[in-house]
Amino acid sequence: MTSSGLRSGELADAAGVNQQTLRYYERRGLLASPQRSPGGHRIYPAETVTLLRIIKTAQRLGFTLNEVADLLDAGRHRHGRRPDSGLQARARDKLAEIEQKLTDLTVIRDTLRAAISAGCDDLVSCADSPCCPLPFAELAQRNDNAGH
Repeated sequence: MTSSGLRSGELADAAGVNQQTLRYYERRGLLASPQRSPGGHRIYPAETVTLLRIIKTAQRLGFTLNEVADLLDAGRHRHGRRPDSGLQARARDKLAEIEQKLTDLTVIRDTLRAAISAGCDDLVSCADSPCCPLPFAELAQRNDNAGH
């Protein structure tokens, strides 16, 4: 660490990311362009470690980088912002999205378990069997309805 901040490698190590991530986040506008040392090295303020940890945590919570950028922007411009642009509203929306994915994954899990229990070894013969738990008929019916 220099007296005025962190070099790229130091920042990357401290935040648990690689240096290419720093440059990518700069290009995406998530990180401000850093100052340069007289030798041309990028020098980041120490608080950038916290910002990087916030970005990575938000990603682990399911937020895309575009959503993270919007959240960071909303946080920077608190005065005069729309009431639906903050973390609370975005977290509720993300939670609803995750809940739907969990519901979908539960259906997939249960269907796969049923296929294993039914002894399905071949998709074609399974599709022709009345005891096949895979939703071939349901999907065909959905496609027929969508085409009309």
